Amino acid sequence: MTHPWLSALKIYTHPRVVGMLFLGFSAGLPLLLVLGTLSFWLSEAGIARATIGHLSWVGLAYGFKFLWSPLVDRLPLPILTARLGRRRAWLLLSQVCIALALLGMANTDPVLNLAHTVFFALAVAFASATQDIALDAYRIEAVEVEKQGAMAATYQAGYRIAMITAGAGALWIAAAFDPSEATYDFRPWQVAYTVMAALMAVGIVATLVIREPAHAAPLQRIAGQGVARWLVTSFVQPFVEFFGRFKWQALLILALIAVYRISDVVMGVMSNPFYQEMGFTKDEVATVSKVYGVIMTITGAGLGGLLVLRMGVMRTLFLGAVLSAATNLLFVWLTGRGHDVSALVFTVSADNLSAGIASSAFVAYLSGLVNQNFSATQYALFTSVMLLLPKFIAGFSGEFVDAFGWAAFFTGTAAIGVPVLLLVGLAGRVALAAAPLEQRKHEDRGI
Repeated sequence: MTHPWLSALKIYTHPRVVGMLFLGFSAGLPLLLVLGTLSFWLSEAGIARATIGHLSWVGLAYGFKFLWSPLVDRLPLPILTARLGRRRAWLLLSQVCIALALLGMANTDPVLNLAHTVFFALAVAFASATQDIALDAYRIEAVEVEKQGAMAATYQAGYRIAMITAGAGALWIAAAFDPSEATYDFRPWQVAYTVMAALMAVGIVATLVIREPAHAAPLQRIAGQGVARWLVTSFVQPFVEFFGRFKWQALLILALIAVYRISDVVMGVMSNPFYQEMGFTKDEVATVSKVYGVIMTITGAGLGGLLVLRMGVMRTLFLGAVLSAATNLLFVWLTGRGHDVSALVFTVSADNLSAGIASSAFVAYLSGLVNQNFSATQYALFTSVMLLLPKFIAGFSGEFVDAFGWAAFFTGTAAIGVPVLLLVGLAGRVALAAAPLEQRKHEDRGI
């Protein structure tokens, strides 16, 4: 007789679950190319630090994607929708746009024309956020609720592999073609970004291979119903449906979404400065945090997918919240250890493993809240709410460290995760009862 856990592992052989690995890679590749990697390029090119800081606002496209998500959710694309289906059509369009915009960045030297570089970076961010909208909708509609944890796990695995590629990989390529580290040369960055643009073929091919989800909410064509009615149906109705379904409890759910990842996000902003002050070298941080840490996150995501399948979404969500807050206390311990690589490995391992578990459970939870008739719009709203408050609070993390020190900071990031546990318990009692009928068939066990 097959062991239940071995049987559960078969979920990762499901064709749609496997496909999410490649689509996750396509989603993760552009992010660092308009944020961290681009900042390194601009710094080497001699662009002022203040300017580089302002250009990080390019990433706000991801936080406000809910504004155009109704278009992705309801608007058919000429020719593409008829041939590929609604989700694949938007996926393909956004992926091609990302590749073209990355080629634009590759052929624009910021020293000669910074405005053009910024324009193409904005185009990458906008197209990437659009891809996220379509991809989230595809994932939600492609499989039933109990498979969402596994879908989230393979998505995260592909996403993290892409971040290693776009981070360390792009730097390695640029270094290989750089004749001298002493002076700035545009050519190495041109090669690196051209290679990154070519790697978008991974997502394009995956989109052409996968099948459109069987579920098909009606497309809303402007012709025949008028612009005003189309706008109401596409932009207003998804939000009215969510609040109508959950009523006052919608505020509770949104509160949980807004704070669930707050411990990790606030702590993460200050992690690199902390490593530097503890005396860890760039190579040590890159190896332990950026490569090994990502591997542990992928492992945690896979484990989280299995836990969702075996324990249910809400129990795994609660476990992820406990671990995310508790592992921040390991950084308090690391503060006392100083420059201790073994301690760094242990701390990063535990922190990233818990983050992977929490992320898989959280994605599965958000997927279960969505009405599949408005999947792209509602999920984009949730992910926007998820980012805005933690990012805002994280902006004050440096001042907190200056005032109270590292130990108090990490203790504080653990403490702000405690109320999350209460919200998970309360939300777990209301989410299932108000879930859309077709999703209630896959009942979760709750806490």
